[in-house]
Amino acid sequence: MSLIHDLAALALRQIDPETAHNLSLKALALGLGPRDDGPDDPALAVHMSGMDLPNCLGLAAGYDKNAEAAGAMLAAGFGLVECGTVTPRPQPGNPKPRLFRLSHDKAVINRFGFNSLGLEAFATNLNRRPSSGRVGANLGANKDSADRVGDYVTGLTRLWGLCDYFTVNVSSPNTPGLRDLQSRAALQELTGRIAEARKMLAVDRDYPIFLKVAPDLTDKDVRDIIETVHATGLNGIIISNTTLTRPDSLVSSHARETGGLSGAPLMSLSTAMLKRFHDANGTSDLVLIGVGGVASGADAYAKIRAGACLVQLYTALAYEGPGFIRRLKRDLAARLRADGFATVAEARGTG
Repeated sequence: MSLIHDLAALALRQIDPETAHNLSLKALALGLGPRDDGPDDPALAVHMSGMDLPNCLGLAAGYDKNAEAAGAMLAAGFGLVECGTVTPRPQPGNPKPRLFRLSHDKAVINRFGFNSLGLEAFATNLNRRPSSGRVGANLGANKDSADRVGDYVTGLTRLWGLCDYFTVNVSSPNTPGLRDLQSRAALQELTGRIAEARKMLAVDRDYPIFLKVAPDLTDKDVRDIIETVHATGLNGIIISNTTLTRPDSLVSSHARETGGLSGAPLMSLSTAMLKRFHDANGTSDLVLIGVGGVASGADAYAKIRAGACLVQLYTALAYEGPGFIRRLKRDLAARLRADGFATVAEARGTG
């Protein structure tokens, strides 16, 4: 069956990328996705912010924007699935075309602009997901919002109790002005209001809250973000979102399209940024999640050695097919053991 699914993925790569994306979601919603029913290698298990996960690989936000296929992606072998980005009100996002394959570079450029069906549709879909498996909600702000910070609080409040963790996404390059929320003063206001809302909501149960940042930050930005996250009690940082930079190595015809670049060319940049956060974080228990360019067990291992507790991916699925998840887990477990590590936690930050 894995071969059939990989062949289907190959067929989807022959058509318009956004159409292919939507068709793959419909297939998953109909139960036509791959399944990885075997137990995961114990070396891959992680405990993170109160969550026990069977493996350290998560689906990054961006694929399942409206929480339509969370159960299917968990069944495919991910240890954790992040849905979104979701905005409070529905919005169409940017004009099409807005998704471009850079096949020769194993990369993608998108300028979706937080296209979303809104919180109500997202909440309805979350209510339909299986009770087992960890699912997160990636929160965003509406493009025309008069109070973007308030949008994050609205998302947190509406989805509280429906998912297992939250990500505050202030790093998409496709909503004008959004990345300004990464500056110290703006981030202090945002995380402060999130902390206030969390205190009111966490009467019976609390949930982890992470901050997702860009790969294009200065050393001062890194220090400011870590200090602010610590001060306001967030659980960790996801490093990183897509990049606006364009490496000279890109050869695909769409390389100069505007938008965020993801995939293989992001690997070195995002991993270097992850290591900077790890080094600046010192000995604290702040969770760091590595994402950006993961396309092999070696890539996932590099993220862990750079300081990641968990590794997320998305773009590689479009090129490698869904059977890739099982192959990656097998490769990563072998690399851990070859270097004498019994767990992901032992290997974390040793690079």
